[in-house]
Amino acid sequence: MSLNRNEKAAVVAEVSAQAAQAQTLALAEYRGLTVEHLNALRKTAREQGVYLHVLKNTLARRAVNGTPFECVTESMTGPLIYGFSQDAVAAAKVIADFAKGNDKLVIKAGAYAGKPLDAAGVKALASIPSKEVLLAQVAGLLKSPVQRMAGVLAALAEKRGEAAPAA
Repeated sequence: MSLNRNEKAAVVAEVSAQAAQAQTLALAEYRGLTVEHLNALRKTAREQGVYLHVLKNTLARRAVNGTPFECVTESMTGPLIYGFSQDAVAAAKVIADFAKGNDKLVIKAGAYAGKPLDAAGVKALASIPSKEVLLAQVAGLLKSPVQRMAGVLAALAEKRGEAAPAA
């Protein structure tokens, strides 16, 4: 079913709005995926806050025109699924994780911070821990010296406590 002019304009406006808010775009070829697989991918994407949509490439090119994602318009060929995310790694992670379990989904390209990414770049971006994990790691690093200092002070207090009764 083809879209009329007004419907196409609405799709372009919706995708442009998503692109304006997003940090990352990931493109994947979905040829050969079943409806069940696509529904599972969409469900995972929704849970991670990723806008995942199958678009006509001409509409997608119009939607990203004038955005930092314009750099990947050359890669917009074939049956593609587009993933936009506000989180820097979420779109790449959702698509890369699904591609690991399903060989029919092929990562094609992506963009981050106005720079185009190839398939290896999207996989590398997906391997970066999420923001929450990174914050937890930093908190652990900040907590570690304090714990060590407390352990040293407790050992000193214990040592002095044992030495006092003997005197």
